[in-house]
Amino acid sequence: MRGALAGAIAAFGLCCAPLAAAAQGPAPSSVRCWEPAGPPALAMGAAGIDVAAPPAEARALQLAMVADIDLAPKKRKWEESIGGREAAKPRIHARLAGWPSQLQVDRATLPATDDAFLWQLARDTWRGLAAFTDRENGLPIDHVRFVGGVDPDQSDIGDYATTSSIGLHLAASVAAHELGFLTHEELLAHLRRELATLERLETWRGFHFNFYDTTSLERTSHFVSFVDSAWLAAGLMVLRQAVPELAPVATRLIEERDYGVFWDARQQQMSHGFFVDARGRSPYHYATLYTEARVGSLIAIGKGDVPESHWFHMLRTFPPDCEWQSQPPKQRRPKVVRGHGTTGGWYEWKDLRFVPSWGGSMFEALMPTLFVDERRYAPKSLGKNAEVHVEVQRRWAKEVLGWSVWGLSPAVAPGPDGYREYGVPVLGTSKSYHDAAVTPHAVALALAVAPEAATKALHELAQRYDVYGEFGFYDSVDPKTGEVANAYLSLDQGMLFLALANHLKDGLVQKLFAADPIAQRALPILADEDFFE
Repeated sequence: MRGALAGAIAAFGLCCAPLAAAAQGPAPSSVRCWEPAGPPALAMGAAGIDVAAPPAEARALQLAMVADIDLAPKKRKWEESIGGREAAKPRIHARLAGWPSQLQVDRATLPATDDAFLWQLARDTWRGLAAFTDRENGLPIDHVRFVGGVDPDQSDIGDYATTSSIGLHLAASVAAHELGFLTHEELLAHLRRELATLERLETWRGFHFNFYDTTSLERTSHFVSFVDSAWLAAGLMVLRQAVPELAPVATRLIEERDYGVFWDARQQQMSHGFFVDARGRSPYHYATLYTEARVGSLIAIGKGDVPESHWFHMLRTFPPDCEWQSQPPKQRRPKVVRGHGTTGGWYEWKDLRFVPSWGGSMFEALMPTLFVDERRYAPKSLGKNAEVHVEVQRRWAKEVLGWSVWGLSPAVAPGPDGYREYGVPVLGTSKSYHDAAVTPHAVALALAVAPEAATKALHELAQRYDVYGEFGFYDSVDPKTGEVANAYLSLDQGMLFLALANHLKDGLVQKLFAADPIAQRALPILADEDFFE
């Protein structure tokens, strides 16, 4: 996911901003504040950031995650043969399965009742996910951003795919069938095309690279991301439970990957990823438990690629000595869960206690709930924490910002600022995210935790702002000015759609994921921990 975000940041003109901000932190030391004594390793939260990383090192690592067009010589040669990139745009547009006919939908035409509105939103969002796929190979393109209208010649078409967006797209196809938007025959056609393409793509030790050009199918990255690979695996797990005809292909793609390649046995944590161009494993780790990366850890444990103890070595809170964090943790002390030592603690804001994420964004907190029913399997830890994160998001918007809408998570920014990482500052450890725009996918994720409040908020966004297009919600809106980022991002639309599918069909994606043998082996480790004992 973080590799996908790095690509979005680059695509929308904000490359390396998160790491540039992080580099303002303290000077590097041989042992960092959260580490055991010994050879140093650079731990991180969700954002691909090490607060002690030197600026040059941080920038180089972030750049290495971003798609590199020089790795697609066939695409460049094709573009040159027809007159360059601008000349290629109509042909790239023609490869898409669909395109909207209008920029905005008249608010008055949207259903008035909550249930009808959510069904309409799900249908429109799926139409967009289906439209913005390459008709030849079935891969979802990364994004489309409209400028002034829906004229494709004036629009930005990001014709590349990330492993995380492909994983969500596979699960979304299954969900679309369960919601009645696809027949079984249409579902099989969708999935066979996409799986056949996945099998054709260049891989490393069974893992797909972070970026691929959707026109030439060349990889455009040297980087294999741990967490993005996990989202692809999650989509494949859902697929093989729902579509028996395609289970052997999905199983082969899952089983040929060994997540042990990302495992740092000394730190007992997962590396951010692997650089295949002789740089080796990334020195950064997913150290923070409460981020989107926890799904990858569950999958790695469930496959047997890493030990169960890994789960309890991820940090619930950072030590008080980490003076860069947004607040010192309360009640941080050792405890034992399932025979494993770990350290607890929490943050506080007003009357609320919570385990922080890295940046305070909704996707870090709730993206895993698209696949894992944490309120069921981890009611005293992750499930309870999700409820508090949503409450803080709502109260922060109302009490601090004075907004009537809420939902902060990374998104394309309204205006010229490109892609930004939005979050509630007090919910995160890193103090690096901004609270400047609302993104609808963040609100949709909250349907799993606060369905009535989230439904009301989605309805209000659609009625108050020009943020609803032919394919559902655009990526973000500035509540202060009403300015909208007229962009559709595959990853964000995938999150929004899966959240709706779980809400409208009684947790259908969560149930399919939980039925998979990998999940069945991993989910029991969640039951016993109490974050707030």
